[in-house]
Amino acid sequence: MPRYKLTIEYDGGPFVGWQRQGFGASVQGELEAAITRFSGETVTVSGAGRTDAGVHAEGQVAHIDLSRPWRTDTVRDAINAHLRPQPISVLAAEAVDDAFDARFSAVKRHYRYRILNRRPPAALDRGHIWRVPKPLDAAAMAAAAGVLVGRHDFTTFRAAECQAKSPVRTLERLVVIADGERIAVEASARSFLHNQVRSMVGSLVQVGEGKWTADDLAAALEARDRTRCGPVAPPDGLSLIRVDYGETARPPAP
Repeated sequence: MPRYKLTIEYDGGPFVGWQRQGFGASVQGELEAAITRFSGETVTVSGAGRTDAGVHAEGQVAHIDLSRPWRTDTVRDAINAHLRPQPISVLAAEAVDDAFDARFSAVKRHYRYRILNRRPPAALDRGHIWRVPKPLDAAAMAAAAGVLVGRHDFTTFRAAECQAKSPVRTLERLVVIADGERIAVEASARSFLHNQVRSMVGSLVQVGEGKWTADDLAAALEARDRTRCGPVAPPDGLSLIRVDYGETARPPAP
């Protein structure tokens, strides 16, 4: 069966998350319904990351199998036509080898969390940014972020309901970038625990507000205790911006 890699963006606000939950609208469910209307087939859309309710994506990746070959631009455009008016868009469709798996072939995932550091509320970015009214020391946040980079037991920074077998992850990159009243926290790793990015961002904001030091953040990490985590940042500011792949993301042999 021909396999297609889809690159997708969406506003997570109206959805219960990426994954079908048995209640409410999900990004996965809306995509599957659109593909059925376009192709007449019942398919499973397999995604690279199971974003939570309210979390957005600029570069989510998924794969689907269809029973017959289609032009890739037809796959893209037909799915988008049947997604209207949902805030989901297939940016690209590519034919790939059947060894490609959107989730298991991924070698790195990149997330960005956006903070608006001002007293007035957001108007244009409402629902896509976390407004923190108290002044933040972005330099202190950036310095503290280095504490979390590397291979660690991230029990403190994962949701209590996280289903991962191990809390150990290698965080390859965690940077804080300030641009006026806007602060971005960017994180990269092969995989993340449930709520890990939002938990780390919430704790970094504690540093930015002067409530914690970098040593406090290190102590929270070493405690391996969920109760030592700072407040979890809301989902609004988080977006899956890119997923990287290796050799398995190649076109099928002619």
